[in-house]
Amino acid sequence: MALSSLKTNLQYATLKTLSLVSISVMSPQQSVQEVFRTADCVCFDVDSTVIQDEGIDELANFCGKGEEVKRLTAEAMGGTMTFQEALKKRLDIIRPSFGQISDFINTHPIHLTPGIAQLVKLLQERGVVVYLVSGGFRCLIDPVAEKLNIPTTNVYANRLKFYFNGDYAGFDENEPTSRSGGKALVVRRLKEQHGFQKLVMIGDGATDAEASPPADAFIGFGGNVVREEVKKKAAWYVTQFQELIDHLSVQAK
Repeated sequence: MALSSLKTNLQYATLKTLSLVSISVMSPQQSVQEVFRTADCVCFDVDSTVIQDEGIDELANFCGKGEEVKRLTAEAMGGTMTFQEALKKRLDIIRPSFGQISDFINTHPIHLTPGIAQLVKLLQERGVVVYLVSGGFRCLIDPVAEKLNIPTTNVYANRLKFYFNGDYAGFDENEPTSRSGGKALVVRRLKEQHGFQKLVMIGDGATDAEASPPADAFIGFGGNVVREEVKKKAAWYVTQFQELIDHLSVQAK
């Protein structure tokens, strides 16, 4: 009886050791892939990720302020100001009216990044909850969400404010996405409110990479713009959404 018990304990110890070994040899990329495969929530950045354009740059061009905003964007990317300062300064240059926003939406078709619609559909079919978390403007992102069959309640983005006559009145500075570290705050709130166990952040920018943790994994995306600092921070970096689709499809077989 004692011998049998000893044998059972040895077998259990061996299995436990093998399990620990298999975990320890998993590469950082494989670890991220495993989290993605079993995720119950995926958050996407929007500009240059879900869509091919940068919304604020396109809006600036439409309002005739493209070059001024482009110069300020380059300055902001150099780390000379916070995200909120850069956002305020760019909007102070553009000062889009409600009418201009409406005209922009009506005349500019949405350029979805190839593969994103299929990926979102596949995730939703697997029971994964999908969110759009962006430093862009909600009025421009809600149509993107609707096109992807993502509830607009699952959109976290900045809100523009207008006076009664439609003139630009600023932006809601209480939105977490209006400031540095805002995406991480959104992710933390989502996990606290909904109890997500494995949440993945996908995006092209530094603010997306900074959201992990609290996100359980970060996947860098370079299908529209490759940012070397983001590429270095991402254990799994992809340039096509088809790579993510293929991973889920293979694992489902």
